[in-house]
Amino acid sequence: MASPILDRNLHIRAIDTFIDPASPKDRAIITHGHSDHARSGHGKVLATVDTIAIMKVRYGEGCTGSFQALAYGEPLDIDGVRITLYPAGHILGSAQVLIEHQGQRIVVTGDYKRHPDRTAQPFELVPCDLLVTEATFGLPVFQHPEPEVEIARLLRSLRDSADRSHVIGCYALGKAQRVISLLRGAGYEAPIYLHGAMVRLCELYEERGVPLGELRLAIDAPKSELEGAVVIAPPSALKDRWSRRLADPVLAFASGWMSIKQRARQSLVELPLVISDHVDWNELRQTIAETGASTVWVTHGREDALVYYCRQQGLTAEPLNIQGFEDNGEEE
Repeated sequence: MASPILDRNLHIRAIDTFIDPASPKDRAIITHGHSDHARSGHGKVLATVDTIAIMKVRYGEGCTGSFQALAYGEPLDIDGVRITLYPAGHILGSAQVLIEHQGQRIVVTGDYKRHPDRTAQPFELVPCDLLVTEATFGLPVFQHPEPEVEIARLLRSLRDSADRSHVIGCYALGKAQRVISLLRGAGYEAPIYLHGAMVRLCELYEERGVPLGELRLAIDAPKSELEGAVVIAPPSALKDRWSRRLADPVLAFASGWMSIKQRARQSLVELPLVISDHVDWNELRQTIAETGASTVWVTHGREDALVYYCRQQGLTAEPLNIQGFEDNGEEE
């Protein structure tokens, strides 16, 4: 089914508005704050209030001409097109975009996950005719373990190597806050130490009502204080001079890609933690079936395998291959 309203560049033609455009546009709808979706320089941006707050922190107050906040589930009619945002479960403020026009329902998922997460609004399934879905982990090999199981592995390592600091590579937006929250949920109450690049976004999450417990700046702590401690840092910091001041660190990395052992070895990661903020292969199939969509467009990742699967189910499906969406970006 071709869409008379949405083209394959995620351009809503009737209202000349783009979803997560890779270059500045007069009007844009932004699904969430990661940099491969949220860019500066647009004329007008429609997004959730949390995504707007994140964009202002990352890019500055004047990063776009004007912002319009839209609450989840609140429809907005624009020249005969109805736009509604629904939680995507990916990070704080992430949204799916429902487009309704002349009886057709189109859902653009953005990035999404279905596993409960106290740092993000929970995913809501939205029935539709056309589903535009990400496929970052769109291969059968990707079947993510429960994140609580991975956190339990981290806690065992902390007990077994009580004299070593554990530095966990996490992307600054979403993953860092989720790992901290998972540790708190598992009963870890000790201070957690942050690389300076993590501080402002952790503060923002707390300002937006997400509790993270006691956080300290790692650079201010003496080396002895970091023995046996958890340190959250950008992945790039795992290999640079900054990490050498830690107490014989156990290098960990929290990412869905850590299920690929070769990636962990190449990154010199001692403790790979398979914690993903995207749906895996089984959840992709589940979502497609539950939406009732007869047409599926696949983007942002492993398009071909999921397109093939959809066609095997009798659905109309095709890849979009949109430039600017990165499958190895900052949020996996």
